[in-house]
Amino acid sequence: MRLPEISRTIQVPEAVTLTIQGKVVSVKGEKGTLTRNFSFAPISIDAEGQTVRVSAKWPRKKESALVGTIYSHIQNMITGVTKGYSYKLKIVFSHFPIAVKLDGKSILIENFTGERRARHIKIIGDVKVKIETEDIVVSGISLEDVSQTAANIEQATRVRNKDVRVFLDGLYVYERNEGMA
Repeated sequence: MRLPEISRTIQVPEAVTLTIQGKVVSVKGEKGTLTRNFSFAPISIDAEGQTVRVSAKWPRKKESALVGTIYSHIQNMITGVTKGYSYKLKIVFSHFPIAVKLDGKSILIENFTGERRARHIKIIGDVKVKIETEDIVVSGISLEDVSQTAANIEQATRVRNKDVRVFLDGLYVYERNEGMA
């Protein structure tokens, strides 16, 4: 049995300006501006004052799920432009010291398990990467860009064809925060 309508409402904070043109949502706050296109989704997005309503009329299972997904994306955009996001990664090595360097819009990981060639990881979007002595801080306003950059760094140093219980070298995410570092 299908429900007649499913909807979720979002209260937009006073410091945030949210505009909707068709299904393109733009969120502007003190940290910056994020824009996202939801034209692929068969749902409606309406704004009345400081309230945004994401709804679907006569939804099937897919449309019901999309209402919750788009609601979460808009919430993440609002959190991003007010607080921001940051991920912290720990540099772990036992024998060969790993050297991590910034090279423009990419990160170089040198001497991973004694390799001669450096590994290159692309920084996605407007993400800031700060390298401290044994930590790497990835921060920005877009949750997708920050988390994907941190995941790419972690995946670039995944140990293959060795016992992962013994070879613990790598860069590992150990902390996720709302609020930029």
